[in-house]
Amino acid sequence: MRPALSELDGRSFDVLIIGAGVNGASAAQHSSAAGFDVLLVDKGDFGSGSSSRSSRLLHCGLRYLAPGRSMWDFLLHPTQLRQALGMARTAMECRRQFVETTPERADAMTFCFPFYKEGPYAAWQIDLAFRLLQGLGPKDLPLDYRRMTPAQAREVPLARDLRDFDQLQGVASFREYQFNWPERLCVDMALDAERLGGTIRNYTAATGQRRNGDGGWTLDLQDAREAGVTATVTAKLVLNTAGIWIDRVNRAANADARRHITGTKGVHILVQLPPECGRFGVATLHREGEPFYCVPWRGMHYFGPTETVYEGDEDSIRPLEEEIEWILGEANHLLPSLGLKRKDVAYAWAGVRPLTHDPAQPRGNRTRMVHDLTEDGMPGVLVMTAGPVMTHRSGGAVLAGEIAARLTPSRAPQDLSHAARRFPENTNMPPLESDDPSVKLSDLVHAAEHEQAGDLIDILFRRTGTGWNPSMGADAARKAAETVAPALGWDATRIDAEVARYHDYLAEQHRAGPKA
Repeated sequence: MRPALSELDGRSFDVLIIGAGVNGASAAQHSSAAGFDVLLVDKGDFGSGSSSRSSRLLHCGLRYLAPGRSMWDFLLHPTQLRQALGMARTAMECRRQFVETTPERADAMTFCFPFYKEGPYAAWQIDLAFRLLQGLGPKDLPLDYRRMTPAQAREVPLARDLRDFDQLQGVASFREYQFNWPERLCVDMALDAERLGGTIRNYTAATGQRRNGDGGWTLDLQDAREAGVTATVTAKLVLNTAGIWIDRVNRAANADARRHITGTKGVHILVQLPPECGRFGVATLHREGEPFYCVPWRGMHYFGPTETVYEGDEDSIRPLEEEIEWILGEANHLLPSLGLKRKDVAYAWAGVRPLTHDPAQPRGNRTRMVHDLTEDGMPGVLVMTAGPVMTHRSGGAVLAGEIAARLTPSRAPQDLSHAARRFPENTNMPPLESDDPSVKLSDLVHAAEHEQAGDLIDILFRRTGTGWNPSMGADAARKAAETVAPALGWDATRIDAEVARYHDYLAEQHRAGPKA
C-alpha cells in the first residue's frame, strides 16, 4: 500500500524524482540499486502518461538511418551521421538487452518495409541500412533481414495487400519487437526501486520547490486523491522526469525557467484484420513523409501514429475524430483492399512525445538529453528530455550516473532486477474475462493490496492489462470493482462510481463505444 503522506513529512532524501514514467521509474530503480536514498513521486499513477501511449516499438533503429531528403544529407552533415549511427547502435543494444532479460514483456513480429519506384529509397540504400544495423548491433539477436521481390511479397500476409504493386520495387522483411505493455514496465521498475530501499508514491504532486541554505531543495508535496493532505521533504538533488509536464514543474521553482519541451502528439487506432495477418506488420512512410506503422497486438492491429505539434492542455490529451479519420485515410492508402471504416475502429489512444525544445527544429529534437538547470537558477536540478520508451533502461543508468557524479551513496549498492513481476499463482480463482484466462480475480486483489492501485483504471490498465484487450474490459468492469472493493474499502456507492468513471474514461480517452 502507499505510504501515508504524513510519514514522508520532514524526511530528507538524496534524490527526489518527479515523474514515474519509464525514464523516471528506471532512474529510481538504477539510483536505488546504486545506494542512493530515493523518493519517486508522480501526480498520477505510475506510467499513466506518455509512456503508456506510445507506438510500443522496441525498434531496431532503422528510422535513425533515414537521412531526410536524400543520402547527401548525411554526407553534407557528418555530425548528423555520427549522431544517427550512435542512436541506431543504442537502439540495437537496448533491443537485445530487453528481449534477453525480460522476454515476457516483449513480442516478436515480422515487419515489412515496402519501397517504391517513386519513393525516396532505392534497394541498395535499404540493403546498406540493414547491413549497418547488423554491424552496429549485437550478433546474438539477429534481424532476419531479407529483401523480397514483388512476386515474393504476394505470398506474405499484409505485404500482399500493399498498394500499387506495379510500382513496387521490393519489400524489406525483418524481425521487430514491441513492448507488449509499457506501463507495467513502469510499475515493475517502481516496485523494484522500493525493494531496493527507495520510497515510491503515486498520486503525489510536487506543488512547490525552493532552494535550501545548504544547497539542496525543499519540496512541497500534495496528495492528488485527498484534498488538503500535504507534506514537505528535502532532497540534495532533484530529477525532473515529468515528460510533457517538465516545463510546468520547473516553473513551480522558477517562473523564468527556460523552455525545455516541445510536444508532438501521436494518435493510434486499433482494428481487426484478417486472422492470417497474425504476427505480420508494416513499417512505411505516410504521404507526408513521416513513419507510419501497422502493428499486430493482442490479436488485432493498430495503425499510426500522427505527429503534430501539441500546444494544448497537458492534462487533456485525447484522440480527436479528425485524427482518427486521417489515420484511416493513410491506412487505406497503404492497404487499400482492407477498406477500413470508422466503425471498424475498436478504440484509439493519444499521447504527446516530450521532445527536446530546439528553435531550429519546430517539431522538436529527438536526441535524448540531460540538462543541468544551473543556468536557469536551479542548481541541483536535472532534466531529461526526449527519452523514448525504447531506451529507458540506458536512460535510467545515465541519470544514475549523473547522480553519482554529484553525490555519495547513502548505503551499499545492490543488484536490480529486470524480471517481470508475476502475480501469485492461484489455480482456484476464475479469470476476470472468459476469453482472457491470463488475468484472474486474485490478480486484481493482489494489485489492490500490494501495488498502490488507487482505482479501477489503475487496476485494469496498468496492473493487469485487461483495459488494452479488444473489449477493454468494459463488460467486466463491475465484476472487477466488486472483486477489489473489500481490499480498497469501497462501498456500493463507490463501486457504482468506479464503474461509471471507467466507462467514461473509455469513451473520452479512447473513443470506445458504439460507432455509426
